[in-house]
Formats: sequence, structure tokens, C-alpha cells
Amino acid sequence: MRTLILAAGQGTRLRPYTEDRPKCMVALAGSPLLHRQMAAMKHCGVSEGITVIGGYRSGDLDTLGAGLVINPEYASTNMVRTLFCAEDQMVLGEDLLISYGDIVYEPEVLQAMLDCDAPVCLAADRDWRRLWQLRMDEPLDDAETFRMNAQGNVVELGKKPESYDQVEAQYMGLIKIRADQVQAFKDAFHAMDRSQIYDGKDFDNMYMTSFIQHLIDSGWPVKACLVSNGWLEVDTAEELEAYSAMANDGSLDGYCQLSS
Repeated sequence: MRTLILAAGQGTRLRPYTEDRPKCMVALAGSPLLHRQMAAMKHCGVSEGITVIGGYRSGDLDTLGAGLVINPEYASTNMVRTLFCAEDQMVLGEDLLISYGDIVYEPEVLQAMLDCDAPVCLAADRDWRRLWQLRMDEPLDDAETFRMNAQGNVVELGKKPESYDQVEAQYMGLIKIRADQVQAFKDAFHAMDRSQIYDGKDFDNMYMTSFIQHLIDSGWPVKACLVSNGWLEVDTAEELEAYSAMANDGSLDGYCQLSS
């Protein structure tokens, strides 16, 4: 298996914690997000073939011996372009795991992804609303659409929802591409029209959800790997502080038990 962790962003909403370090190196309850994520990977036997893709303050990344690739255009591009800076690490014949750098998750969440044998698997939280209520007064304000068909394949994601009915789960930022689909995955990216606008963004700045939606619209079966909490996204300073306080008093365990 090859694993790519996307860690190039500037994390402006996590300031002041990201003034002197990349977002993934911000500590949650004493350990950097990146290290917590890698601890969960190690627990599941994923310890080789890991590459961190950095950008902002990449010299301050501690990859614990994992590989490092830099997106030199991190300030003017988005996640998909960051991902394909490490295209050489996408090897035909090996499963490809892709993870956002600002999430943490329990080993059980990752193991569910590793056990998924679909061409493309997306980790998605069916109990997302419970978690989102920790983050904001109105969960729908920061949610994205996530709709599935009867077979459990994703048919829509990443749009602004008008109702909770349009959010059957919440995409978590964890993706797996099956080994025999890795070359087709790369080919799909290179075949995209670079002059088009994708969900309001140009090619260099399109969201990862826009790229996944492109795959779905092109006929790719994208399976939802459903979990019930067991993860956190740390996007703002307020969230970091709230989660850290909950970790200290033990109440965070009801949502996500932190690996260390």
C-alpha cells in the first residue's frame, strides 16, 4: 500500500497555532495531528510507503521518517494539485490511501477503509450531525451534501445542502483507490479539461470533492465506507481548543478516542 497525506495548506483558520508550523503539526492534547494519524496507521499495519505532501512551512514538518514531497505552488493551488505532486508515489498494483492532514481517526475507522474492496472507497460518518453539534450551533451551515444509491455508492457530494435529507453522511477526507484502479485514477486527472470551472473553482484550485464528483459522473463506482464518529476534523482555533479541553476531561472519548 502507498499512503499520501495532504499537508500543504496554510491553515489560516487555525491561527495563531499555525503561525510557526504547518496545520498538521498543530498539537491536539499534546501530540501533533500528523503524529496521531500516523499512530492509527501503525496500529493497522500501515507503516511503510507513507509520503507527506507539504507546502506551507514544510521545513517544520516532522514526518517521523515518512517520505516528503513538496508542492511549491501550495499558496496558489488546492488539494487535488497537491495530491498529484506525489504522482510518482501512486504505483499500479498497490492500493493507494489518501488522507487529509487535518484529521485524526481511530484505528477502527482506518481498518474499515482497508477492508473496503471497492474501486474507490470514501470514509463517511453517518452520525456526523452529533459531531457537528460540537462545532457550531447549526450543523447544516458547514455540512456538504452526501447522497448514496441503494447499493451504497456515492452519487453526489460536496455541494451546499438545502436540507438534512441531502446529507446522508459526511465525507471525512479519507480515500482509498484499489490497486488495479490506480493508473485509471491518474489518467482521469490528466484527461480533465483544465479550462473548465469546477464548483466555482478553476482547475488548479478545485476541491477534492469536485474531483471525486467528476469520477462519479464519469461512471466510477465510489463506495461509501460508513462509520459512526471515531474521527475529528480540526479546522479552526476554536475547535482545537474545545477538543483539547474535552480530551482533558475525558468527554472527547465519546466522539473519538485519540491514538498516541
